[in-house]
Amino acid sequence: PWDGAAPNAYTYACFPLVPWSNRIGMGGFEQDGVFYPVHLNRSGENYPIHGDGWLQPWSVLQHARDSITLELVSDRFGDNPYRYRASQCFMFSGDTLSITLSVTHEGKDPLPYGLGLHPYFHRSATTRLQMQCTGVWLSGDDPMPVAYTDTLPPSFDYRLPAGLNGPMIDNCFSGWDGRAAISYPDSGFVIDFVMRDSPGYALMYRPPGLDYFCLEPITHPIDAFHMPGRPGLQVLHKGESLHLELALGVRLL
Repeated sequence: PWDGAAPNAYTYACFPLVPWSNRIGMGGFEQDGVFYPVHLNRSGENYPIHGDGWLQPWSVLQHARDSITLELVSDRFGDNPYRYRASQCFMFSGDTLSITLSVTHEGKDPLPYGLGLHPYFHRSATTRLQMQCTGVWLSGDDPMPVAYTDTLPPSFDYRLPAGLNGPMIDNCFSGWDGRAAISYPDSGFVIDFVMRDSPGYALMYRPPGLDYFCLEPITHPIDAFHMPGRPGLQVLHKGESLHLELALGVRLL
């Protein structure tokens, strides 16, 4: 829970991942024959993580009874190579909260971009998650991916509703259809989780022994910058944009 004062985005209910999600290895990335360093940005992390939008203040662009739009203009924050304009729009309609995250590249040279959202969800002994995936990237003690498998480990398999206890998960799933259901039978409701136009990736963070987990809609796998073909990353030229939309609907059991 956020204390209402400290600017620690990791204690917010949800924060934006822009201009990339999760971690980048090797100290940066190469684009068009140029190496662009990306610097560490969080204490205790061995890699730069979640972009830099979560580290900066956003301005209120528009505010209505059922919506708010925030804007960020970022110019090489933390000596990163990215210059961009981003927006977040939060809108309520009936029983659904929609979050749209957009980024537009404003730098001279084209760069690879990705997006994500980092929502936290409460979990108890009775909470159940269901989502369809076809594979997962595995890691060792280091959370960077080292292998891919289309055989989901038993404690990673949520194709049927399953509980949220178990060992650490900090992994990217593939083949995701953009939908999930988070059921709270002790409270009598379900959250229907929908990433519109999903590219097929979701990151799950399930820390053992804590009362929350994260299901993150993302546009690319962890460290896609160094994977063959850079899955999910989009190279944007000046003026080009990338968007992500998440809808969270609530219904009674």
